[in-house]
Amino acid sequence: MLTFGSAAVMAQDAAAPAAEAAVEQVDENAAPAEAEAVEAPAEEASESAVVALHKAVKTKFIEGGAFFMALTLITLILGLGFCIERIIYLSLSKTNTKALLARIEEALKHGGIEEALDVCRNTRGPVAAIFYQGLSRYHEGVDVVEKTVASYGAVQLGLLEKNLSWITLFIAIAPSLGFLGTIIGMIAAFDKIQQVGDISATVVAGGIKVALLTTLLGLIIAIILQLFYNFILYLVEDLVNEMEDSSISLLDLVVEYDAAQKK
Repeated sequence: MLTFGSAAVMAQDAAAPAAEAAVEQVDENAAPAEAEAVEAPAEEASESAVVALHKAVKTKFIEGGAFFMALTLITLILGLGFCIERIIYLSLSKTNTKALLARIEEALKHGGIEEALDVCRNTRGPVAAIFYQGLSRYHEGVDVVEKTVASYGAVQLGLLEKNLSWITLFIAIAPSLGFLGTIIGMIAAFDKIQQVGDISATVVAGGIKVALLTTLLGLIIAIILQLFYNFILYLVEDLVNEMEDSSISLLDLVVEYDAAQKK
């Protein structure tokens, strides 16, 4: 009996670690399953929120009147098109003026005006174009170079500000179309009041909703385009300051080169 009892105790001691290992393995397998179960509802909730937002925007767009809402939305599309075009153009117009002036100075010392013209010809941007026009008139005198730089700088400024008038037009048109939809919505509301012969919230709610939705869309579009317009103006002003400073430095280089040639 003692032998049998000791054997049973040993069997129980050997089975305990196995049971603990099994429990730990079950817990490890259950943890990822629980994490996946938590992540799945979160993803489904985010997707359902996006779908609900899309449906709400679509519903409000239809309720605001498809014609005026679509017409106002076209102003946003066209305005953003001009804004993106200007931002890309102005970004590509940026030039490292310090490096360009250093190369022109080196070219004037070793190869003269022709080599400096080659440097400007192979460099992109309005600053290099102004330098090229000025240096190409060097044989007519330093005064002519200065006048050419100033004149061609005005030409490049006009190119930098190209299409900005269209952006301002769409900024003004978007809220105007919204206000026009407001007037039409209010007229529709008063027509219903006249037909029914009673003033109630249900009668005028539709027309007022159209008025508010079209105005809201027009103001949102105007705000978006105004932000882009101000950013574009900042880029233009930065380039203009860069052109003016570098033009002064170029004239100093030309004067020094001309003085060296006369010695």
